Parts: sequence; C-alpha cells; structure tokens
Amino acid sequence: MTQALSGVRVLDLSRVLAGPWATQMLGDLGAAIVKIERPGEGDDTRKWGPPWLGDKSDKRPAYYLSTNRNKASVAIDMAREEGQALIRRLAEGSDIVVENFKLGGLEKFGLDYRSLKAINPRLIYCSITGFGQDGPDADKPGYDLMLQAMSGFMSVTGEKDGPPRRMGVAMVDLTTGMNAAAAILAALFQRERTGEGQHIDIALFDVAMSSLGNQALNYLVSGTAPGRTGNAHPNVVPYQPFETADGWMIVAVGNDSQFARFAGLLGLSEMAEDERYATNAARVENRESLIPPLAEAMKARTTAEWTALLKPNNVPHGPINTIEQAFAEPQAIHRGLSGTVADASGAELPVVASPLRLSASARPDPTPPPRLGEQTDSVLRDRLGLSGEEIAQLRASGVVGGGES
Repeated sequence: MTQALSGVRVLDLSRVLAGPWATQMLGDLGAAIVKIERPGEGDDTRKWGPPWLGDKSDKRPAYYLSTNRNKASVAIDMAREEGQALIRRLAEGSDIVVENFKLGGLEKFGLDYRSLKAINPRLIYCSITGFGQDGPDADKPGYDLMLQAMSGFMSVTGEKDGPPRRMGVAMVDLTTGMNAAAAILAALFQRERTGEGQHIDIALFDVAMSSLGNQALNYLVSGTAPGRTGNAHPNVVPYQPFETADGWMIVAVGNDSQFARFAGLLGLSEMAEDERYATNAARVENRESLIPPLAEAMKARTTAEWTALLKPNNVPHGPINTIEQAFAEPQAIHRGLSGTVADASGAELPVVASPLRLSASARPDPTPPPRLGEQTDSVLRDRLGLSGEEIAQLRASGVVGGGES
C-alpha cells in the first residue's frame, strides 16, 4: 500500500506548537516535511525544558520531541538574501508552505504568499496567526493562554465557586494545528480539480471560538453566558466524577436508558421512574437533588467493582488515570500508542503513535525528531542540486548551518 500523502512536499516555516502540530500530522500521513530553522538557534521549543532527553552534552527537550517527528531540519538564515533565495527555491518545488509569523512578517523576506505564488501558482500556503489576516486585532501576537482567556474557555473551566482555569494542555494550539491540517487537505483536494493553489488563513482566536462547541450555542440560544460547573456537564446529567470506596471514577450517562440501568445497579431504580429524573432535561433541572444520593451509593464499592458491574451493562465509565496509568491501559498497549524510534546515533527516542489509521493507506514508520540542521546538506544537495563545495561556502559564510545539537 502507498502512503496517503506520498509524494507531497511540505515546507515548514513554523515554530513552537500550532504550525509544527499541523505539519507533523501531514508527516504522519506520508508527506515529506522540510523544517526551516535558524542556524544556531532553531525552533524556540528546543530550549523549552526540563524535562530533557539525554545528558548535558546532548539534551533534547520533551516539548520539541512531541511535535517534530517525521521532519527534516534544514538550518538557513532567513535574514540573509542568500538564505531567502534558498527558501524560495525550496518553495518552488513544494506543494505546501506552513508559516506562523506575525501578520506581514514574511513579506520583507519575499516569502509571503503573493511572492511565492508568483513562482509556484500551485502552492498551498497556510498562514497561522493569533487573530487572522484582518480585523482590529490582526497585528497582535497570539499565545494559547491568551486565546483560552479571550475566547471564553477559561470562563467555563474550573470549579463553580473557584477562579477561571486554563486547560492542562495547550488545546487552542493543538486544535488550531488540526484545523490547519484539515484545511490543507481540503485545498489539496481542490487543487486536483482546479490546478491552482490558494492562501489559507487560520487564526487561533477563530479556532478557539469555534471549539467552544455546545457552550457557544448554550449562550447563543439562551442569551445567558455559561459559567463554570467543575467536572459536571452543563447539558447532560449525570456526567461527572464520582468517589468510590478506593478512589474516583467517571460515569458518563448519555441517555435515559443508560440512566435507568445505572440507577438500578446503584439500588436506586425508583429514581429512574421519578418524573424529576426520568429524562435528561429533568435531570439537568433537578441536578442538585439527584447527585447526592448517586454519589453516596457510589462510595459503597471500589472502582474495580463498579467497573465490573458497569461494563456489561453498557453504562459509560472509566478510571481517572494519571498519564502513566493511561499508557499502561490494556487498550493503549494493544493499539501501540507509545513506542520508540532510533535516531542516527542509535539513541532510542520515545514517540506517541499517530491516531490516523487509514485502511487502504500504508502507515509510515515514524522518523525521529531531527537535531538542528541535521538534514541541511542532504536537502540542499538532493532538492536543489547544490554541490558539496557550494554548501560548504554557504556554511562558511553563515547562510546555512547544520549538525548543531
């Protein structure tokens, strides 16, 4: 089987998280990713640690490793005219460019969409910014925490009477990367019909607002802004953690028949017949009187005992795992969700498996996140036809780097 994006070339001018997450997804589908980095500096996340993999002489941060597998690192000084010329030549032979510079930041280098479209009309050029290509905030920088705050995410995250909270991972950045990858794939499909590329405008703010999902519509329908409900669901009850005899677990009742079975297992069958609790709408309305007896009944058994009862009765549930426990779940082991990959030195690097599984497409073996400039020579030689002497001259003049750790 061939890989889904075999033969597709991506020029990655992005850094940190949203852009690199998008290009990593494309690499997981078989695209060839060339990541441009500053000589001697590289992606900002090369310095974001601890934790580090390796020792003092060769330490690599977990953050960088998490989002840069399946890429070739080419160290080129974009501020130099010679470096700009090299990047333009790479763009001329690419299908996709991904960048997350501030608005207009690449125009002075001749690497903006208009400049590159002139040399490659089929180019799909994805710009990821905080607030988009237009509007009163277009020139503002955007960071995940800012967007969690501005979009309203933090207003619905946390305990009811507590302060607003950020999510435990940078979900705005991650969902922006996923939306960018989806838009790129759509543009590739359209290009097959039209022969033309296009500019994609992806904004963290837009993505954060769209990702509010049901909470956005809760406001638009009711006119009342939702507040924080802790771990409880604003629209579905019971859908929350419960304390057990030896810990905590989640019960996520999604419909009335599930609630009837759940109540029966708790010895509270009469609650499923009570008009105050028989329907989800009624349970949401009467949450305050419903939850305490359920919570008290759940304390009678251990998490394992409840699991043994809930699973065969098709009541959605699950343990509240640490990340260590999550990777040790039998399902995670069966699906191969973690593994290792050897780099050029033979060192084993941990990787998280891609969730993208296509039945008629080969799944590429992951390649390790590259050291800074690791593939500079091979890309300039194989893609641009430069000789060893020409590459050596570029390196001597500081236009390119390679082999930095």
